[in-house]
Amino acid sequence: MQLSKLRGHPVVITFWATWCPSCRTEFPELVALYHRSHKDGLEVLAVNLLDQELSEGDVRRFVTEFAVPFPVALDPRGSSRRAYQLIALPATVFIDSAGVIQRFHSGPMRADELRSNVAVIHAAP
Repeated sequence: MQLSKLRGHPVVITFWATWCPSCRTEFPELVALYHRSHKDGLEVLAVNLLDQELSEGDVRRFVTEFAVPFPVALDPRGSSRRAYQLIALPATVFIDSAGVIQRFHSGPMRADELRSNVAVIHAAP
């Protein structure tokens, strides 16, 4: 996946793993956000840290269970974890339509926090 192909759209990237309880809690909110805001140009991308998973099958079951409508990228070597200096999961990056990171949230996020961060990237030039 190339993030540059999403330039021109606000983007939410979530880094997650199937074994993460907070990720399981947060995913329904991300799916709802996508359904509400994709028509307004918002893109959501989920990056699974495959290097921390037991199997790819666990990832497929998770994606099916939550009926994930947005792209799911697999990071088999943890390169995105290192690039974004992730120390906790879930971790969420909010990028405006110009491709600038506006917000970074490490750890679980409530639905109202998710919405307020998305409002920031929608408002940014």
